[in-house]
Amino acid sequence: MYIHLGGEKVVSSRELVAIFDISIEKSSKISKQFVTSMLEGKKMVQISEEEAKSIVVTERTVYYSPISSATLKKRCDTYQEL
Repeated sequence: MYIHLGGEKVVSSRELVAIFDISIEKSSKISKQFVTSMLEGKKMVQISEEEAKSIVVTERTVYYSPISSATLKKRCDTYQEL
């Protein structure tokens, strides 16, 4: 199954590692280090010009998504039921 992350970005649910609320980026030193390392490795993608509400981690890339983590989780749950 595939999950729509916002804009024109869709990823395979098999690639999905984690979905975080954007607030984790500011609240944890480890998450800040993770985001910094992904930015330096050019593996971070801003999906749209809208304000990011969640961080989606896949096997290869990290995405800033304009869709909330709660909505993305619901989409994942819906696809798992099918």
